[in-house]
Amino acid sequence: MSEVTNKTVANSEDQLPADFLRLCDAIHALPAEHRLALEPLLSRVTDSTRRRRRILSLVQDALSQLRLDMKYLMFDLEATRRERDEYREKLEHYEDE
Repeated sequence: MSEVTNKTVANSEDQLPADFLRLCDAIHALPAEHRLALEPLLSRVTDSTRRRRRILSLVQDALSQLRLDMKYLMFDLEATRRERDEYREKLEHYEDE
């Protein structure tokens, strides 16, 4: 196993699927001539997989924040509507007097 690929897999074991890690192990078990041909490809796939996982995590976080923001906005909207209705009632009450 090359040092770069070894570091990439070691640093991201918690982020990579188990099947992918098994594939890495199978590639590293190949004879050197085949392994050396596949390791650059494996490194690129590892990097892109980690990047997609990070992007997915960022999107999930953004969606969670958006949901929370929407809840606050709905709360504010309902409070504003209640205040508007109260002021209308007061205004109508004063106009009737």
